[in-house]
Amino acid sequence: MVSTSGSELLPAEAVNIVQTKLLPFTTIVTPNIPEAILLLQGSGAAAKDPENLEDAIQIAKQIHTLGPKYVLLKGGHMPLTASFQRGTTPDQQPSKVVDVLYDGQEVTLFENEFLTSKNTHGTGCSLASAIAANLAQGMDVVRAVRAACRFVEAGIRTSVDMGKGNGPINHFHSVYSLPFAPGRFVEYILDRPDVQPVWKAFTEHEFVAGLGKGTLPVEKFKGYLIQDYHYLIHFARSNALAASKRTDIDGISMSAQIVLHVQREMNLHLDYCATFGLTKQDIENCKESLACVAYSRYILDIGQSEDWLALQVALSPCLIGYGAIAKRLHCDENTAPTGNRYWKWIENYVAEDYVKAVEAGSELLERHMRDVSPTRMEELIKIFIRATELEIGFWDMGLKADQL
Repeated sequence: MVSTSGSELLPAEAVNIVQTKLLPFTTIVTPNIPEAILLLQGSGAAAKDPENLEDAIQIAKQIHTLGPKYVLLKGGHMPLTASFQRGTTPDQQPSKVVDVLYDGQEVTLFENEFLTSKNTHGTGCSLASAIAANLAQGMDVVRAVRAACRFVEAGIRTSVDMGKGNGPINHFHSVYSLPFAPGRFVEYILDRPDVQPVWKAFTEHEFVAGLGKGTLPVEKFKGYLIQDYHYLIHFARSNALAASKRTDIDGISMSAQIVLHVQREMNLHLDYCATFGLTKQDIENCKESLACVAYSRYILDIGQSEDWLALQVALSPCLIGYGAIAKRLHCDENTAPTGNRYWKWIENYVAEDYVKAVEAGSELLERHMRDVSPTRMEELIKIFIRATELEIGFWDMGLKADQL
């Protein structure tokens, strides 16, 4: 009804027909903000330009009252700042675009990088077509919309200037042998049906829930801290092994820096353990649990028998998972920061240095996964799943740590 450039494409009579005749039978409607306001004004509802994300969510909810099962309010006309506000001054530079999906009960947000490009012709049609195609393949609506948003985002990012004016997006960016858009491997793997159950069991484990609520018995946490110290030793060994598998000085140096970082982290770990009455001698006098042996030696075995990338994949559930766990707990309204003796643990994994480490590790996977064959990718994903299962075993061990 309204193009990306702001041109109205339908007369008022046609908009009224869309509103009264089509929307009540629609599975999902995908208006941009001007289109949404046009529909609401046509229905007699009050509507104004949104100033922030919360305003956009309210508009999506208003559109839902017109009859569609799902509303996807596209945020391209309202790029937002890091604080989810519409930038109104030169120092408020937009950094993201947020699309809002509403089904009558739940709001799902899709954040995308704000891209400055003139090649946005046909983005609305491309997005709607991608959603329809994904639904036809059997995806649920949330997955279909997420995949379509990523498709269009990558299409804008990889577009090529042609002629004059607003050019088209690149619809062929994902015509590769791999089933994910460039730069989206981690998102793809975590969204796979064979990964989701184990990832959920790992990141939402009973042990993790106890950390968030502060109800985990302290003796269990102390047992976990002891085993985590042993694991960090083998984590350092694994990265030293990774250095030996590289033939370029940058790659060797990167692994060496990680080993040195682990050494510093272990000193901080010992300081943290001391707050729970654990000395270095106490820790070193405790033998490794079977869960720690199984997990750490699996990673080392992958490093010995497989290539460098396989070793990085085996290490990644720990790196990415702890970041995801801490981020969720830190933002969860059910988490109790006040009086929670484990709040410091949560804060350590949402700290800037750890967030940057997760970003660097993820980027490493993104860069190298582009070059693997479909068969090899499936092999690597099996390694990721197995390592995640062993992470679950590590949490299980933590729940029994006071019995070790």
